Amino acid sequence: MQINIEEGKTVLPSGEYNKDGLWKSSQLRYKELSDEELVKRFVEGHDEKAFNEIVARYGDKIFRLALRVAHNPNDAEDVLQDVLITLVEKLNTFRGESKFSTWLYTVAANTSYIRLRAEKKKYEKELSLDDYAPYNDSGALEGVRKKDWSDRPDEMLLSQEGLEMVEKAVNDLPLSYRVVFHLKDVEGLTNQEVAKVMGLSVPAVKSRILRARLFLRDKLSDYFYEWKNGK
Repeated sequence: MQINIEEGKTVLPSGEYNKDGLWKSSQLRYKELSDEELVKRFVEGHDEKAFNEIVARYGDKIFRLALRVAHNPNDAEDVLQDVLITLVEKLNTFRGESKFSTWLYTVAANTSYIRLRAEKKKYEKELSLDDYAPYNDSGALEGVRKKDWSDRPDEMLLSQEGLEMVEKAVNDLPLSYRVVFHLKDVEGLTNQEVAKVMGLSVPAVKSRILRARLFLRDKLSDYFYEWKNGK
């Protein structure tokens, strides 16, 4: 995705110059630059190629997160556009106190929540997992011991039907758990990074991840057990 950045009616220069020690963009391999170096080039030199590289790295990730929140591709695309506008206007506020990706996920998550509230859409009946207790008194996961699918072949999970069932189960999670699960188990953020993005403590993140995983295992146990045993 290429972005033409405009300020009023003036298209910002692409960075083909030296300024404050910045190399000419024609001499750079942007894919080899760190996120922080790309941010510096855009903030200090309005380097459009640096901005486009940031979009190339994170555009799909922002869209996936927004889709996880909104459940609607059109809304997710709108969130992506809003985040890109925010980057153009606010990238100079990034202070490097955390990883750039953490800062960007925070912007994307907040933008997603704002749009969800603004549209007044309710995609799900919110349930609380705080009281979700899938373990019985013997320490076994309810419904799973008798329906063991731990030795299911990978093709079960990787088939189209299997992926659709997993996606549906993830989307059945309450919103706050769904976003934490997505950031941790899909995008690969650390517990500390997820905590910063969500404004939670690390123990709270760990608790939500555990409960989300148990919820998903419980939801999927019947499906994969039936698959394993020939439906």
